[in-house]
Amino acid sequence: MAIKPKIKELLDESSCAHNQVRKVACNAPTPGATTGGCAFEGAQISLFPYADAAHLVHGPITCLGSSWETRATGTSYPGRDLTRMGFTTDININDVVFSGEEKLAAAVDYIMAHYAPEAVFVYATCVTAMIGDDIDLLCKQATERHGVPVMPVHAPGFVGSKNLGSRLAGEAVLMHLIGTKEPEETMAFDINLIGEYNVTGDMWQYTPLLEELGIRVLSTLSGDGRIAQIRTAHRAKLNVLVCAKSLVSLTRKMQERYGIPSISLSFYGKRETSTGLLAIAAALGDQDLMERTRLLVAREEAKLTEKLQPYRCFFKGKKAVLNTGGNKTWSIAAALQDLGIDVVATAVKKATEDDREKARQALGENGVLMMNPGSEQAKIIEETGADLLLAGGRSLYTAIKKGIAFADVNQEKKKSYGGYDGLLNLAEDLKSTLQNPVFKNVARRAPWEE
Repeated sequence: MAIKPKIKELLDESSCAHNQVRKVACNAPTPGATTGGCAFEGAQISLFPYADAAHLVHGPITCLGSSWETRATGTSYPGRDLTRMGFTTDININDVVFSGEEKLAAAVDYIMAHYAPEAVFVYATCVTAMIGDDIDLLCKQATERHGVPVMPVHAPGFVGSKNLGSRLAGEAVLMHLIGTKEPEETMAFDINLIGEYNVTGDMWQYTPLLEELGIRVLSTLSGDGRIAQIRTAHRAKLNVLVCAKSLVSLTRKMQERYGIPSISLSFYGKRETSTGLLAIAAALGDQDLMERTRLLVAREEAKLTEKLQPYRCFFKGKKAVLNTGGNKTWSIAAALQDLGIDVVATAVKKATEDDREKARQALGENGVLMMNPGSEQAKIIEETGADLLLAGGRSLYTAIKKGIAFADVNQEKKKSYGGYDGLLNLAEDLKSTLQNPVFKNVARRAPWEE
């Protein structure tokens, strides 16, 4: 019988910095706070980039519709990209009364007959969790019936935040996939990328550099990932946690179970990309690899510095306010500083204690760490004379009201800002938005109101 993940343990993660300084875990649900994303959404975001797996939402069709294709997660999978298909059992009132288990079994059989995926993720939702459908048993029976992993993902929205949902997704992968297959061969520098979702191709900006150094990405969770590869993840020499502290529980448990050490880093900006590459080489513990990495970093930094010079002249004296979450609170700030932009404030509401400390170091004593960015950012823009607001789409209206330039750096972004070349993309986009007259024009009063 399958063992469900224990929510209390995931809320009280021993390897998180908040464990030492907070009375309440950072993932604890807040009553009524649904706008930041629920656990179901977080689980699907974490697993959705697996293009060779079917993602079956066991719940009302609205659960699928509100979460499907929210991020441009690139894949190089040569077969049919199943993330383009929306699978749901479409639970209705009749199913609430008489159970939706029969529908779920039929849906899995249909998917296997028509799409032949490498695996099926079955997501519990609020409705099916409350009516008590036994998705563990149904998934076990389907796995035996088809010979393909069919896995329950116990992340109904009501259990907590999007961050907790990501941890629950990691639990599902650890329970049902990792360690179930041996790789065809192992290499000295095999690593796993954990929490890298390849949004707009961020991963593809730096993996060629890893390949040049002889470092092989054995598996990812889950950007451009493959089910067969994540099953072999237990043979990696190192877990690299990229921009997603939500999966820190997974890396801790893999270290306890398989002895795989982990490091956490970011690939946004010149300094962080260089630091990340050097950290990976150091963690792998090979002196020759370390020396080759230093040479590669020096080469790439020299090329980038020359290309960035015109942008740094343009950005001189410009001020920015940053409203994002996770370790982007400091890694994007560092990237902006690489461009010569003064970051006067960054939002830390959705950041861990460790991220907040790094944000403080990045911004210095005069920088503002916003705990309530929705109400603070407009005032800070006025007080500091900021020229630019970088945030998610919901903050666009603040930029319009204040007549300053705006850039989307969250999952809705259209270009990759990862790695060395990604910083050039960011520089070009910010230059374009600062030169765009629309923000000042839309903030002007109509002639008859002046």
